[in-house]
Amino acid sequence: MCPYVLELGPITIASFGLMVAFGFLSALFFLKKELERKGIDPELGSSLITTAMIGGLVGSKLYFVIFETPPGMTWGDTFGAIFSGAGLTWYGGFVVAAAAIVWMIKRSGAPVLQVADAAGICLAIGYAVGRIGCQLAGDGDYGIPTDLPWAMAYPDGVVPTFEKVHPTPVYETLSHLGIFGLLWATRLRLQTPGLSFCLYLVLAGTARFLVEFIRINQKVLWGLSDAQLLSVVMIVVGLVWGGRLLKQEVAESA
Repeated sequence: MCPYVLELGPITIASFGLMVAFGFLSALFFLKKELERKGIDPELGSSLITTAMIGGLVGSKLYFVIFETPPGMTWGDTFGAIFSGAGLTWYGGFVVAAAAIVWMIKRSGAPVLQVADAAGICLAIGYAVGRIGCQLAGDGDYGIPTDLPWAMAYPDGVVPTFEKVHPTPVYETLSHLGIFGLLWATRLRLQTPGLSFCLYLVLAGTARFLVEFIRINQKVLWGLSDAQLLSVVMIVVGLVWGGRLLKQEVAESA
């Protein structure tokens, strides 16, 4: 594990933060390429990535403070939790970031569905790179104990464990690299605007739903975690929305 890539006096660079930054930069690179290919101003990509960063951080922190901090916390403790490095829950960040991005796209006057297709590709690669930071930091996003050959311990992690567990950040990086590869390979074939993004919702939702069964997360309803419940919503929305888009395309071509 390598929680910090640089510790020089008061200067400390955490591997998690560095990989999150690389994740956003990777997403921005591919987003600009796709927007340009679609004839949309590529500079919109910078605005969308900035919006996603701010919305994701705000949303994840709000969810953490409202739902995951223990009752009875003082205002000082709550303030400290907001500005701590903990509590970056992906589902809270995803919801707020998605709403902020839709608002930004509509404000720019760009075609929402075409931008969404490009965004799905970029979300996949950005998430894959960002999860490398979780693996390097050993921040507690690992899974349950296992005796599989690739099991890992995180003795030097931010949240250490000496027991060998599922390296779920590695699983998520690999799954989202696969999702990115599929979406990138099919971006020219899926001509219906919005269909590629629907495919992203289904694939990303399925990947997170499955990995949650071996992650150490609290179950909140029907034996499922918060992330699994949101994943189900993502899958259903992707299937229903994608089905309607295909039905509409068939009706228009008839």
